[in-house]
Amino acid sequence: MKLEVLKKQFDQVEGDALVVPMFEGESCEQGLLREVDGGCEGLLSHVLEAEDVRGKLHERAVLFRPRKLKVQRLLVVGAGKRKDFNLERASQIAGTAVRSLCKPRAASLFFYCRPEFDQAALGQKFAEGACLALFDPNAYKTEDKKDKSWERFVLTAPHLMHPELWQQALDRGGIVGRTGNFVRTLVNEPANRLTPTLLADQAKEMAERYGLRCEVLEEHQMREKGMNAILAVGQGSDNPPKLIVLRYDPPDASDSTPVLALVGKGVTFDSGGISIKPAHRMDEMKTDMAGGATVIGALLVAAQWKATIRVLGVVPAVENLPSGHAQRPGDVIRSFSGKTIEVINTDAEGRLILADGLAYAKELGAQSIVDIATLTGACVVALGRLNAGLMGSNQQLVDRILAASRQAGERMWQLPMDDEYKKQLRSEIADLKNTGGRDAGAITAAKFMQEFVGNVPWAHIDIAGVDWAEESEPYLSKGPTGYGLRTLAELIQGF
Repeated sequence: MKLEVLKKQFDQVEGDALVVPMFEGESCEQGLLREVDGGCEGLLSHVLEAEDVRGKLHERAVLFRPRKLKVQRLLVVGAGKRKDFNLERASQIAGTAVRSLCKPRAASLFFYCRPEFDQAALGQKFAEGACLALFDPNAYKTEDKKDKSWERFVLTAPHLMHPELWQQALDRGGIVGRTGNFVRTLVNEPANRLTPTLLADQAKEMAERYGLRCEVLEEHQMREKGMNAILAVGQGSDNPPKLIVLRYDPPDASDSTPVLALVGKGVTFDSGGISIKPAHRMDEMKTDMAGGATVIGALLVAAQWKATIRVLGVVPAVENLPSGHAQRPGDVIRSFSGKTIEVINTDAEGRLILADGLAYAKELGAQSIVDIATLTGACVVALGRLNAGLMGSNQQLVDRILAASRQAGERMWQLPMDDEYKKQLRSEIADLKNTGGRDAGAITAAKFMQEFVGNVPWAHIDIAGVDWAEESEPYLSKGPTGYGLRTLAELIQGF
């Protein structure tokens, strides 16, 4: 979908559809809606009088072939209360518009940029929402499958100042939206079609396309380095583990250029291992590599945005399966860092592979580390499916992530990291256990991983619960959300 800016009044544009956002409580008696109503010969006012749409968020009304306009359809979409309008809602209403009018082989959708939206930062959010709205999880359907898209998404208004800045914002948003759909495609893949090897192949292919450096450590290389935590999780599967390392360096990088490491959990399928999960909803465990996919996506955005910092991506990729070769509860592992771990529960595998991934990122020169993972069901219990959990050892880094999440329109909530939580990880036989029990499960998982970053500023984002949409929304399909990519992109940009 091509993203464009056109400096024209709404009644001068010619195409398939025109979208006009409406705030709650607006009427056709004045302002923009009065002008639009004139172009519809009063039809819009009749729709509003019938209360088909009152401007509440995501309400929609479609008017076909408005006589004085040069478009086939007019969509009025609710933008909610004016005082509540923000970047997240900007993305959402653009997505709602695209999904409401999308059809096979659709041509031009014109999105009217109201005077209230006159800040170029919104252009990025409109583009993100429009692109993300195009994703559909029906990849393997063979019947009744209709690929829907728009050829053009055009932001239009006569008052747009500096159209070139708006175009730059749209282009940036398009990069994030399209990359987000790539991430969602990876997360949506069945485990038989996305093994650790195939995930590594995808990373190599995209790295070559966008000018990243990519190295994939094989099983024997990890064994030589002592990455026994990754190997222990993967040893129950016939599909060997991989460690994906991506690097982005700006053209003018110097020794003083900051190095931000992103570490993502890449469990391409998680049965729980010997501590096997219940059969109910185990099929969803194909998504346990969402953090790793998000890290790969963030590196791709960094390259396309031409970020000014060095970005390091580390993705340990494994399958966690039970077999005669699988690790057992009670096993003791010596990790890459040298710390020993007593395995209490083989379903607490994400923190094990991240332990080696975090320690390796530190060895590679990371000056700040952020990990992202579908880590704990406890985080879903604590925060539901609206907020990701955020924890860390460095409040300045945590604050930067929170600011980036607000700019991105992705919700996060900081959880405490008091030292006393570490008591739950004490082991009688090793340096620490891999689980601290049910109480404060999301926090003790983070406290476990903190043991492997040393003094490097570190933060952890638990995306369990927000990586997958249980139901479709007006602006987003059911299925993988791509959550976290936009936050990491904003973090990289502002670092």
